[in-house]
Amino acid sequence: MRNKMLIAGLLLPFGASPALAQAAAAPAGPSLITQLLFFLPLILIFYFLLIRPQQQRAKKHTEMIAAIKRGDTVVTSGGLIGKVNKVNDGEISLDLAENVRVRVIKAMIIEVRNKAEPVPAND
Repeated sequence: MRNKMLIAGLLLPFGASPALAQAAAAPAGPSLITQLLFFLPLILIFYFLLIRPQQQRAKKHTEMIAAIKRGDTVVTSGGLIGKVNKVNDGEISLDLAENVRVRVIKAMIIEVRNKAEPVPAND
């Protein structure tokens, strides 16, 4: 008891009360379940608003690229509009004007304007 009074007496000039001189229990932090309940809705919101729509757009673009055939009118990412003349594995040959042909990488096609009727393969 004497030691407590001595410690309290030493701490009083520094603005501490005798009650603060005693060892206080550490405050308990939020539990793991509480933290998960906070972050789970946040993760779900990010998934449904950002990740899932991007995956769907990429899937549609891949399907569109795979369905390109000779005679389709397409738009490239550079803004060129042309008619598909020849389709290879990774490239497409476009007719931009009379006697003007350009080779374009398939992934650079951003839109298929109108689907034409199939044209006989390579005259």
